[in-house]
Amino acid sequence: MAEISVIIPLLNKGSYIKRAIDSILTQEYQNFEIIVVDGHSTDKGPDIVKSIRDSRLTFTTQPTKGVSEARNFGVKMSRGSLIAFLDADDEWLPKHLSTIIRLVERFPEAGAYTTAYKICNKKGKLRWPKYRAIPPSPWEGLLPNYFSSAVRGEYPLWTSAVCIPKKIFSRMGGFPVHAWWGEDAELWGKIALNYPIAFSWEIGAIYHWDALDRVCCRPSLAQEPFVKTGKQAIAENMIPKAILPDFIEYINKKEIYRAACHLFINNRIVARNILSNSKTRLFFIQKILLYIFTFLPFLFVKKVLNNFFFK
Repeated sequence: MAEISVIIPLLNKGSYIKRAIDSILTQEYQNFEIIVVDGHSTDKGPDIVKSIRDSRLTFTTQPTKGVSEARNFGVKMSRGSLIAFLDADDEWLPKHLSTIIRLVERFPEAGAYTTAYKICNKKGKLRWPKYRAIPPSPWEGLLPNYFSSAVRGEYPLWTSAVCIPKKIFSRMGGFPVHAWWGEDAELWGKIALNYPIAFSWEIGAIYHWDALDRVCCRPSLAQEPFVKTGKQAIAENMIPKAILPDFIEYINKKEIYRAACHLFINNRIVARNILSNSKTRLFFIQKILLYIFTFLPFLFVKKVLNNFFFK
C-alpha cells in the first residue's frame, strides 16, 4: 500500500498542534509519515511536537519564511508517493486517509484526491461548505467540472482535505512562494486544468475557521496568483471551450471578492476599478451592489460586509 507523507506547517499554533497530530495517529490507514515544518515559533508548539513519541513523526525548522515555503520544504523531505496536507489548527476524522486511498485505487488518473470537509466556526458550530455542481451524497468519483463547482459554491478542494501524488505536485511546481494569499487556489487550479479531481462525500476533515485571521482585514491585496495564471491561459486559448464560461466566472469571482476586501478597509477607488474591470454574468448583482457601496458611508459598508459578505 502507498505511503502518504503528511505535511504540517507550524507557526505559533501550540494550542492546536497536538490535536492535529493525534487526528493523524488515530487514522484507520496507518501507512504514513508526518513531517512538521516549524517557521520559528515562539510558543510551546515545537516542544509539544517533540514530546510525541512516534517513529513516523519528523520535526524540522524551515530555512526561510512563509507557509508555501514550509509546505514545499516538507515535500522535499518526504518519501511517500502521495502528499497530504494538514494545517496545525485543523484535524482529520479517522476515515480520511482510508478514503483517500480508496479514491487513489479507483481513479489513478486523477491529479488530486479529496474528502468532504466541515467548517467549524469560533463558537464550535459545524456547518457543511456550500458545495455545488457535485452529484449528491453518497456519490464519489471524478468531479464533472471543478471550476463549475468552485464558482457556484465553496471550493471542493481545501488544503487540509486534499492529497496529491508527489509527481504531480512536482510537475505543477508546488505552492507559489511569492504569494501570501491564494497560493493554495493557484495549485488546485493548475491541477484542475490538467487532471480530473477525485471527490468523496465521506467527511474526512474539520476546518477550524478563525474569524480573526481573515484575508479581508489585510492592508494590501494584489491579484491572486491564479487570476494572473487564468487570464494568461485564456489569452493563449488553453482553456477547453466546454469549461471556458465557468472558468471566466471563476476568475471574476476571485476579483469581486478582492474588491470587497479593499472596500472593507476603505480602499474605495481600488475596489471601484476592480469592479469596473470585472465582466461577470453570475455575480452581476453582487458587483453592482459592491459598486454602489463604494459611494456609501464606510462604517455602514463595513458592517454590511462583515455581517453578510464575509460571514
